[in-house]
Amino acid sequence: MAKPTLFNTDFCSHFKTNKAHKTILGLITCCFLMFVITVNVFTADHVTASNVEEIIKNIDQLYRSKTSHADMEMHIVTPHYERTLKMLIWTKGTDKTFIRITAPKKEQGVATLRIGNEMWNYLPKVNKTMKISPSMMMGSWMGSDFTNDDLVKESSMLDDYTYQLITPEDASADLLYVQLIPKEDTSIVWGKIIAAVRATDYIPVWQHFYDEKGKLMRVLNFKEIKTFGRKTIPSVMEMIPQNKGGHKTVVRWLSATFDSNVDDKIFTRRNLQKRR
Repeated sequence: MAKPTLFNTDFCSHFKTNKAHKTILGLITCCFLMFVITVNVFTADHVTASNVEEIIKNIDQLYRSKTSHADMEMHIVTPHYERTLKMLIWTKGTDKTFIRITAPKKEQGVATLRIGNEMWNYLPKVNKTMKISPSMMMGSWMGSDFTNDDLVKESSMLDDYTYQLITPEDASADLLYVQLIPKEDTSIVWGKIIAAVRATDYIPVWQHFYDEKGKLMRVLNFKEIKTFGRKTIPSVMEMIPQNKGGHKTVVRWLSATFDSNVDDKIFTRRNLQKRR
């Protein structure tokens, strides 16, 4: 059979057939893209409507539950030195937190207690208890890159921020992103926080903290997901300040128990001053 050429009638038929195939293929591709876009938009709207509050609750309660007791270590890195603190921490609900440093010997016995919106630090070397004022909540805890508020969680993302789902330009398909803006009646210093969580289970991946001018001030990374009892959490938190080169603080959960009996006597000023 002769091939279609520019000078016979089969060429016109061949040209029309190829053109029709391209048109049909183009329509199929267009319909598929519209389907994908529709599904993505529907999913985003669905999450915004029903689950964004659940995401925030999960972040707030991640390391707490009704009660918690954990054995932890904190590794502090600066350009001039590194040091590691070992500590025990207890929490009850969102109102009570107790932390006691167990090593090294230099800091052994230092303790922190929060009840409601009141917080105290005990310094065994001078046998002195110091009350932490609200203005000091954003100060460094034990020279680390975590603040007092980070460790004892006085502020609540659920209660102290407004929040909405967003889609950054570099968004990953397997993550959800929430922007949090502090409410006007709070003393929070951040202009906004952007949190990324896994879309499958809302476990946090990172949080970016911005000042009121929109400058990125610090990055909190969540790593090494582990299961303690019936609770699955990132067992490592890495805080990296963006305005201090060579600084970072890594907190690691060595063991943890959730929703067990925790004695109320732990959360007392008397217990705060015990050496062990």
